[in-house]
Amino acid sequence: MTVSLVTGANRGIGRDVCAQLAARGHRVLLGARSAEAAERAAAETGATPVRLDVTSAADVERVAAEIGELDVLVNNAAITYDTWQRASSADLSVVRAAAETNLYGPWRLTQALLPVLRRSRHGRIVNVSSEAASLTNMGGGTPAYTASKVALNALTCMLAAELRADGILVNAVCPGWVATDMGGPGGRPVAEGAAGVVWAATLPDDGPTGGFFRDGRPLPW
Repeated sequence: MTVSLVTGANRGIGRDVCAQLAARGHRVLLGARSAEAAERAAAETGATPVRLDVTSAADVERVAAEIGELDVLVNNAAITYDTWQRASSADLSVVRAAAETNLYGPWRLTQALLPVLRRSRHGRIVNVSSEAASLTNMGGGTPAYTASKVALNALTCMLAAELRADGILVNAVCPGWVATDMGGPGGRPVAEGAAGVVWAATLPDDGPTGGFFRDGRPLPW
């Protein structure tokens, strides 16, 4: 059975990714900072709850020690869609805090779980990103969120190159504007955004790696 871990999964896109992967027969580990929130969401999605704050080295080390096998890692946890800020006047403490969750969290967790992912015959890493991180189309605004997701995209490219020989596919996925607590009302249904993440999590062995996608189609870097 394919084993998948999804971070930041007690609500929104992460929660729906868990539900969709469980429906495909995966054994899903649903990560959330709060044990109670993880338990509630896991009960609703058919997953196993895991208390995991990706900014906590102790949490990451504990989870890595507890997981005996893993095929798919979905780095979904993210914070601070800072629509109130501009790069020219941003509070850099907010930028640093966003990077702790949006960049260093996935980086720390991926490093810790690489030994078990390397043992998988079908390793997959999906970094949930945003089209806001596209340098090609970038404008102003949301500097903490945007800069952290640009860096996450860079990490995606580096990991994809380094892990190609291990057969681990690493991709970044933009779920699009989705009606979540972070995205706000007016976006498309959560299930549609989650489906693109699930697509990358379930790629065949000859699937792409080192790419940036939305709905299974490439986005410009």
